[in-house]
Amino acid sequence: MTTITHVDLIQVDLAPPLARSDAIQSFVTQETPLVRIRCADGSEGIGYSYTIGTGGSSVMALLRDHLAPQLIGRDPAPIESIWRDLLFSTHATSVGAITSLALAAIDTALWDWRCRRDNQPLWLAAGGAQSRVPVYSTEGGWLHLSQRALVEQTLAAREAGFLGAKIKVGKPQLADDIERLHAVREAAGAHFALMIDANQCFTASEAVRRAAHFSGLGLGWFEEPLPADDLAGHVRLAASTHLPIAVGESLYSIGQFADYLRLGACSIVQADVARIGGITPWLKVAHLAEASNVSICPHFLMELHVSLCAAVPNAAWLEYIPQLDAIARSRVAIVDGHALPPDAPGLGIAWDWPEIERRAKARASVS
Repeated sequence: MTTITHVDLIQVDLAPPLARSDAIQSFVTQETPLVRIRCADGSEGIGYSYTIGTGGSSVMALLRDHLAPQLIGRDPAPIESIWRDLLFSTHATSVGAITSLALAAIDTALWDWRCRRDNQPLWLAAGGAQSRVPVYSTEGGWLHLSQRALVEQTLAAREAGFLGAKIKVGKPQLADDIERLHAVREAAGAHFALMIDANQCFTASEAVRRAAHFSGLGLGWFEEPLPADDLAGHVRLAASTHLPIAVGESLYSIGQFADYLRLGACSIVQADVARIGGITPWLKVAHLAEASNVSICPHFLMELHVSLCAAVPNAAWLEYIPQLDAIARSRVAIVDGHALPPDAPGLGIAWDWPEIERRAKARASVS
């Protein structure tokens, strides 16, 4: 047995390579807290989390002042025990985004440590259910794009080998959303998968109205049509349409997913490993969905989710949005429209530490 002796924290801010906007917000910068756990025997594990422009300093403060000190002297092996201890130590701030994002940075570092210790890639250590996962792109579907640019970028995604693309909706006028979607569908063809994402912008009645108009376009799903806390509205919407309803990036606990699944309020779950609090709870959500005969199609974090999708049998799609290119030497391998999980021990992310050090906006060390 070894014990944790040091926890190093670094925040790196990454500007998105392309402008990203949806119906309620713009992606300003990716604040990326990294956690490096060092042990007495020289072993280590590296994890991370993210925000889309606000809250990074709060995540770092929670890690520095409250969570990281609890790791010192502990055996890193019982990950479930550590995760639960940290969760209950922050009970007054759970369930919530800042706490989940901080827990995720630690939990992913612990899984990285375990997989390196066992000389296993994450996708095998967490289940090893499938060796590849279909990939769709979100990088060409942003709401600010003109109709012409939207069509061009969707066709570019198809030509690049992606099997589908996600289009943002939420224009003030329904006719504008419909016109854009029709143009993309006509250009891309019937066999190219299209998904739509409203980013929680609609009321329940408006979501029901728009779903009726969207339903003839052969869409893969209607994502985040309503605010995530409107469970009753999602139940009403799901009962009114044949469109699969997808939710999850704005849910922060296993229990919230259980409520959605129990009430039939969604037919696809999109758990985000950072926002749910790490790999430990993400796997529970994935298996909960599997038990309900529901697919999981995770939000964002493709460099980490590629391994988790391969770990479970009900992962149907990986979302392509590059986010670590500036600070990692590794890239997600895509062959014939499918992402392949990395075989390197650990998370499979080859960090560029000189670049991380150069870009560091904040740092702390706990021992």
